[in-house]
Order: sequence, then structure tokens, then C-alpha cells
Amino acid sequence: MESDVASRIAQRSLAKRRADYAGEVRRLLDAALELMRAGGTTSRPRVADIVAAAGLSNEAFYRHFPSKDALVAAILEDGSERLRGYVAHQMSKEPTPEGKVRRWVAGVLSQASGDVAATTRAVLWNAGGVTGPAPSGPPSVTGLLAVLLREPFAALGSADAAFDASLAAHATVGTLADHLWGRSVPAPSDVDRITAFCLRIVKT
Repeated sequence: MESDVASRIAQRSLAKRRADYAGEVRRLLDAALELMRAGGTTSRPRVADIVAAAGLSNEAFYRHFPSKDALVAAILEDGSERLRGYVAHQMSKEPTPEGKVRRWVAGVLSQASGDVAATTRAVLWNAGGVTGPAPSGPPSVTGLLAVLLREPFAALGSADAAFDASLAAHATVGTLADHLWGRSVPAPSDVDRITAFCLRIVKT
């Protein structure tokens, strides 16, 4: 009985600590992202700037991240997951595989428009300052987005949906990067052309 009580109390304490720590991480991610957005491609925030903006301490920062590079990597991962969720939601609005592919292309290229483009550009620029070997971890945004194309590509008759989806994702994300760094906004005709390209991949 005593061990059961002790275990329950310990679990409650751990659950509270996990919630507190998750809140700290979110504050650090949000503060760093806002500072990156404000600095654009001209200045990179320091750890001191990030913890001050988050209202936390250096101890809290290093409790979760061994370095600022690790924080930037987490911001990239967080942004990739958000983009994957947004594109998946857009695709769910279409009943046909062709429509899903077009929604996918439009969703990816939407990252080169408006405030989203400025934020994405700032994060990628900060990530360009990361030193040392690339950490192994979750798949890149290209990989996450490619997974979303597998189902519609298979429905369209692709003989190798995973390969075709990866090829289409690399081409489309590459085009997105060109628009981001060229500070240009994709036109509807760009969506049409890339959608047609993706559909040709399946039929090749």
C-alpha cells in the first residue's frame, strides 16, 4: 500500500514537472522565433536575448538545450511539423488525388508569401549559422512533406509512390527556396506548372 501511494505521488510530481518543462520549452521556442523574425537576415539573437524575451534564466535554457544551435534545430523541427499539419489539412479538403496534389503544391509554395515568407527566411538564415555536424534526428521538412504525397500518388497509379513523392517534394521545396531567397511570390501559374510536373512524375 505504501509503495502504491509513493508511486502515485511521484507520478503526480513528475507529471507537473513535465508540464512545467514543456511550458519553458514553448516559451523559449516562441521567444527565439519572434527575435529571429524581428532580426530578419541581419542579426542573430544571442542566448541572453532569448532567455530575457522568454522571461527565463540561463539555467532554464541549458536545462533543455545544450546550445543555441540545438534550439535553432528545434525551431526548424517545430516549423516543419506545423507546415506538414497545414498542408495535410489543405489536402483533406479535396476528394480527388489530383486535387490533393494541387493543394499540396499550393500549401508548400504559400510559405513564400507575406509574413510567413519573412519568418521562414529568417529561421533558415539563422540555421545557416549552425556550426558542427548536422544532428541526426527527425526527418527534414522535405521528407515530412513527401510522405503526404504517397497516398495520392499511389491512387494515381505510381509504381513507386515513395520514390516519386520524394522526387516531387525535393523539386517543389527547391522551388520554394528559390522564391524565398529571391524574395518573389509564386503566382497561380507556378502552382499550375509544378502540379503538372508532379502529375507527370507519376505517369512516367
